[in-house]
Amino acid sequence: MTESLTAFELLLQIDQRCRLLAADLPSQPIRQDSWSGIGFRLGEHWYVAPMGEVSEVLHEPRFTQVPGVKPWVKGVANLRGRLLPIMDLGGFLGHELSAARRQRRVLVVEHQEVFAGLMVDEVFGLQHFARDSLQPVPADVVPGPMSAFVEGCFQRDQTWRVFSPFALARSQGFMNIAL
Repeated sequence: MTESLTAFELLLQIDQRCRLLAADLPSQPIRQDSWSGIGFRLGEHWYVAPMGEVSEVLHEPRFTQVPGVKPWVKGVANLRGRLLPIMDLGGFLGHELSAARRQRRVLVVEHQEVFAGLMVDEVFGLQHFARDSLQPVPADVVPGPMSAFVEGCFQRDQTWRVFSPFALARSQGFMNIAL
């Protein structure tokens, strides 16, 4: 006479048969360590800012101009109840801002005491690079004052310079906005 199985024992038998007949998982390719950042353009140059250094990306907000400041300080905007100073990053570095207003974006940087929006010509979203493909930047590739904020570059279609908003926020020249 056959023993009657409890519901639990029957489920255990079904589980064991399924595990015996199950196919193995496909082999996973070795995952390459990647570096991610927000890609953007200033003039004719392409940059990428590390993910952890950009809080958010905004369309160009309406802002109120502030008197007595350098021309690259565009004004202040209300960002969910906080005053966000809007800085023209290209203007700070001596470039002109793009005329194509619809493409402009603001990278919000929050580092220590600094809360600021950096206006750029265009944002290209999240960019991924192999971490081991980071190269040092030759001195002639990054002109003028931008060299203090560029920490390397990646090559893909064009040169993507790694720009550090945190280094910019620590810069005395960036903090000195009064005329």
